[in-house]
Amino acid sequence: MTRKAFRLIVRGTVQGVGFRPFIYRLASRLGYSGFVRNIGEGVEIHLEKEGAELEEFLKSLREEAPPLARIEGVDFQPVEPLGRSGFEIDRSSQEKSFVFISPDIATCPDCLSEIEDPEERRYRYPFTNCTNCGPRYTIVRQLPYDRRQTTMSGFRMCPDCLREYQDPLDRRYHAQPIACPRCGPELSLLEARTGRKISGGLVEAARLIKKGKILAVKGLGGFHLVCLATDQKAIKRLRQIKRRQTKPLALMARDIKTVQKYAKVNPDERGWLTSPARPIVLLKKKSELPGIAPFIDTVGIMLPYTPLHHLLLKELPLVVATSSNRKDAPIVKDDYLVGPELCDYILTHNREIAMRADDSVIKVVNGKPVFLRRARGFVPFPQAVPESLASPVQILAVGGELKNTISIYKNGYIITSQFLGDLDDYENSRYFEETLAHLKKLFSFRPELVVSDLHPDFWSTRYARSLKIPHLQVQHHFAHSLAPLIEHQLPPGEKFLGVSWDGFGYGDDGQAWGGEFLLADYDGYERYAHLDYVPLPGGDAAAREPWRMAAAYLYQAFGENFPRLRPLASIPESRLRPVRLMIERKINSPLTSSAGRLFDAVAFICGLAPARVEYEAEAPSRLEAAASGVKSKRNQGYSFSVNTDTRPYRVDFSQTISELVLDLKKKVRPELAAWKFHLTLVHLILEMSVLARKEHGLNRVVLTGGVFLNRLLTEQTEMVLRKNGFEVLRPVFYSPGDESLSLGQIAYALNRVKKGGP
Repeated sequence: MTRKAFRLIVRGTVQGVGFRPFIYRLASRLGYSGFVRNIGEGVEIHLEKEGAELEEFLKSLREEAPPLARIEGVDFQPVEPLGRSGFEIDRSSQEKSFVFISPDIATCPDCLSEIEDPEERRYRYPFTNCTNCGPRYTIVRQLPYDRRQTTMSGFRMCPDCLREYQDPLDRRYHAQPIACPRCGPELSLLEARTGRKISGGLVEAARLIKKGKILAVKGLGGFHLVCLATDQKAIKRLRQIKRRQTKPLALMARDIKTVQKYAKVNPDERGWLTSPARPIVLLKKKSELPGIAPFIDTVGIMLPYTPLHHLLLKELPLVVATSSNRKDAPIVKDDYLVGPELCDYILTHNREIAMRADDSVIKVVNGKPVFLRRARGFVPFPQAVPESLASPVQILAVGGELKNTISIYKNGYIITSQFLGDLDDYENSRYFEETLAHLKKLFSFRPELVVSDLHPDFWSTRYARSLKIPHLQVQHHFAHSLAPLIEHQLPPGEKFLGVSWDGFGYGDDGQAWGGEFLLADYDGYERYAHLDYVPLPGGDAAAREPWRMAAAYLYQAFGENFPRLRPLASIPESRLRPVRLMIERKINSPLTSSAGRLFDAVAFICGLAPARVEYEAEAPSRLEAAASGVKSKRNQGYSFSVNTDTRPYRVDFSQTISELVLDLKKKVRPELAAWKFHLTLVHLILEMSVLARKEHGLNRVVLTGGVFLNRLLTEQTEMVLRKNGFEVLRPVFYSPGDESLSLGQIAYALNRVKKGGP
């Protein structure tokens, strides 16, 4: 029988996930000789035996792959046999890389069992991991993913760890962060004020938290600030440290049973809470925890995802675990930046964090996630592009200004960075540059084309110009609308209605857009309709002070003598009168079509929002919480009008505001008014979708923009549109907010390149 041989290249997330020992076992079981090794583009496999055929091997390859592996493609071809007598795992090659690496993964059941077993040598060891779990993205400096390329390079393996590391049948075979108490990272407990080392480690740290102290705890992607979730004094002090009086604080719970004590958990939410990614999941409150998430109806909870967290939560059932950063700055990853201004004590370790990453945050809507923040546990998973858009050109997309991400495109895949924050903060702009440098090194990425937002003064736009390479600019809401097309693998060729609603995006006419209906495809868009322009009295101040937008909408509905509702009575005449004059005289009052600002106005008119918000979307979040609490939901919203005399069509909410005010004067509860307002927007989206279908034959509706972080709006809109026969697309594994702009920018650029551009 003739000896046959094949060379296979497996692409995807196949390094650092136990893939090579899996191939070793599979090839040995099926009687193959040859080798497997990491290479720059994935994993190379050489197989040979008498009369070899690949069908069974390829079938088993896909069906039995390790849980963290994601196979994106397998290329194979016949080659000359090498005459090998057995199967081996060869040394990795050092060629330039474009291979995908797993995100950081929560502690697996096997490792958890070990740290809980007094007979195991890793009993209570806080850095236990294997090829199925542990740190990845946050410790790797460059690829291929080998120990010397990670922040574990300084820890020399003891004989026991080395034996596991070299045994292809062991689950720790080539687990690069492998460690044990003899040879791995160590914990230190320090007094923040003096830097003095405190004895007692984890047990003492837990005791200090129980006493009301605030600890900075070093995790995978940075430090958490941790205190007892039921200690009001500690929470109050933590809020003073964070300069955060109302913004929700994230919780970490010991187990699902603890979560269910404080929040309602459906099966989909439970699935995400216990998933290997372990995001923070926003859950409906069951009982109130004072000071944690005031004025809203949800609480963000995650389960432990490192051995350190598991061991700490053995002593404490529920803690606050919020990012250790000052307001709007990136999460702190380096020990020298943690001091007494942040905490009382520091629980740290001597394994360096190569790349910081916050916890991911999701809601579950209609059974699928809505990402408020995409980071740890999901980055840097690759996103394939539709085959018809694939290009050899390497493309960088720099996103927008707020809630920024970077996306890079190479060899048919997009890698989107973790959430980077708002680039108007200097530290976040440094974080942007740090992350881009990291992605360039990991993926041997050298951009040949850069894409940015249309806004000329965004930091990201200026950065794109500075690269001195071909530069494309994409309108904000068009980029939003394209992002889901990439995620859902839709090729060019079919138009859709993009409903893109958010707080701000620079429009083609120089105005502040944000309530847009776009007739679009990959080639471009037409502004089909938008919310009618209203003034932004005071410019950016109107986004921070909802009463200004309330005044603008009341002026539009009633004129200069608009009613002084009870919420407006809290605003001194000395402040209200100048704003009224700004609106009347069109002074320092740029125009906006923003749906986000409409939410601000309605929330304040209903008496549900403060005069000045502390964080973005605080007013809409309170409005959503009020509406969600309505038990007997009516199907009738408020009236609105659509002016179809000119294009783009304009949506006027004067009737909405008038009817809302009348309701409130009749003592209709603000919660019911909030529900009716949400229903009004659902009816508007349906009406415009039906109109677009009638006029243009469109049946696909894409929902994007930060307003669709609103669970109630997204849930009801999806349901109503599908009931009326529309195909509805929205982001699932990316945020509908500005984090997905860079993904949409890549989509636009790829289409331009395929058309012969830029």
